[in-house]
Amino acid sequence: MADRTAEALWYVGPGRAELRAEPVAAPQAGEVQVRALHSAVSRGTERLVLEGCVPPSEYERMRAPFMAGAFPFPVKYGYATVGRVEEGPAEWQGRTVFALHPHQTVFNIHAAGVTLVPDAVPPARAVLAANIETALNAVWDAAPGPADRIAVVGAGVVGALVAYLCGRLPGAHVTLVDVEPSRAELARRLGVSFAGPNDAQGNSRFGDCDLVVHASGAAAGLATALGLAGEEATVLEMSWYGTGQVSVPLGAAFHSRRLKLISSQVGRVAPSHRARWSHARRLAAALDLLADPALDALLAPAVQFRDLPARLADMLSPAGGALCPLVTYSKA
Repeated sequence: MADRTAEALWYVGPGRAELRAEPVAAPQAGEVQVRALHSAVSRGTERLVLEGCVPPSEYERMRAPFMAGAFPFPVKYGYATVGRVEEGPAEWQGRTVFALHPHQTVFNIHAAGVTLVPDAVPPARAVLAANIETALNAVWDAAPGPADRIAVVGAGVVGALVAYLCGRLPGAHVTLVDVEPSRAELARRLGVSFAGPNDAQGNSRFGDCDLVVHASGAAAGLATALGLAGEEATVLEMSWYGTGQVSVPLGAAFHSRRLKLISSQVGRVAPSHRARWSHARRLAAALDLLADPALDALLAPAVQFRDLPARLADMLSPAGGALCPLVTYSKA
């Protein structure tokens, strides 16, 4: 097993990224060497990293598991890679795995840091594992029930996945709310209803919800979420704003309706499951949930890894769309 040279994506300044070569030694005992097949770019988090908008107070908490460098720049960042094991213990060789690893062609990682991708999940779809794990944790935090009326504001990847999971509850009425009308087709493919913010507000079909999840990343979306909540309902905030300041409309009927505004963050297992579930068990469960071909609707057309530095700013711009930016390294 000879040393190899890999290429990795580094964020090097506001709006700038580059590929850097780095040596990859033969794996040590307990390690596997993985050749990347696909990775996903986190539209929300990696946009903040690219723009240098990670707050200094969050530098440590925002470190990805195998990140290199230091905030704000330069950093090797990312946390959704699917690859095939090329070297390591015999039981791992040739297996397709998911790892919370930055964008890199080849890397070594301890075997405990990878999760097997189920045979029923294609490698490209498996890049959604981190997103659906976030959505699963949010559903645990929100604790929706059968027959609940649920709205999810923000039809990005995570918001759409929350709506998808809630839509599997028996009798639940789930509506995905977004300012972009074209995302109605995404909602249809995921098996949930769709409404624009103006249509949802004041409409008895969509409002007066038992639970509202906000995932738009915009203050206007949070205002819409609060407006859709029914008496004593919960509004779960999933958006993370980096260094941005957000105006929250807590006047009007917020107090008289006794609304509850709570946060959700994937860094810790939801309190309802924390005593029994490890991060590893949660991630394995998330991968199992990706067996549904309907979830391919969330994947954008693939971009070649070598083109990523030039394409990244457009991929992460607000006009870049709602789908998961997919990166391809080699044929699966």
